[in-house]
Amino acid sequence: MLNLRQLHYFWMVGKTGSIVRASEQLNLTPQTISGQIGLLEETIGTALFRKTGRQLELTDAGRQALPYAEQIFQLSGELESLFRAQPGQAQVLLRVGVADVVPKSIVYRLLAPTMALSEAVRITCKEDKLERLLADLAIQRLDLVISDSPMPPNLDIKGYSHKLGECGISFFATRELAERHGSNFPAGLHTAPLLVPGADTMVRQRLNRWFAEQKIQPRIIGEFDDSALMKAFGQSGNGIFIAPSVIAAEVCRQFGVELIGQTDAVNEAFYAISVERKVDHPGILAITEGARRDLFT
Repeated sequence: MLNLRQLHYFWMVGKTGSIVRASEQLNLTPQTISGQIGLLEETIGTALFRKTGRQLELTDAGRQALPYAEQIFQLSGELESLFRAQPGQAQVLLRVGVADVVPKSIVYRLLAPTMALSEAVRITCKEDKLERLLADLAIQRLDLVISDSPMPPNLDIKGYSHKLGECGISFFATRELAERHGSNFPAGLHTAPLLVPGADTMVRQRLNRWFAEQKIQPRIIGEFDDSALMKAFGQSGNGIFIAPSVIAAEVCRQFGVELIGQTDAVNEAFYAISVERKVDHPGILAITEGARRDLFT
């Protein structure tokens, strides 16, 4: 069995990048930490660090081990907090993965109902590509993944997709672009500078079909997996951009842009993916019920 103290020293050195910095944080001598890591390497039969000049860098084995150590000591901290909590004050942990294509405003409004629960809920959010989030879900590093698409059928991962709702999309632009291209929607989008979601997103595929049906060919000047970055470019007047219609008023207010058109022919759907068909986590229930009751009515 691994010595957790030795593993903790390895984690601190890997995280800080230096035995000296780790020794300062742990209030130990560098020799103690170096010796304990050496014992750990003897136990597992492989080197975790290599010297490059005066610096230490992780070996391949060290790079693979560091995320596991990170998770072990993160969970250890959460367990310690649980033990220290006063009776009646224990928090319910909700670990949420968010696909990077989901707008942050949608994520906030989906998670907001958990803050109104009678039970104290502590949320941790991780944003990443859907496939990596689902891998974490499969090994129970996450309780829930929020995505713009259901569970991909080609992945060998057990999971269930709970549809939260769907809505049409709206087009936004600065006042200057709106005056130039917004008077005759959607025909005014023809040759207009457009900022769009990445090619792998569901809404991009639907958007392309709709443009073809409308015989519209905008001038695409940017593709973004991160919806917040797309809005930032749109706010600066670089192009027209889209967002779900349920947050249209919020987008106009937050980014100082104008709504130039909306269509229900192109919709965005949002899903909560869990490892359970029937969820009983109070936080997940609050998210699914709140979405269907208040957001996607």
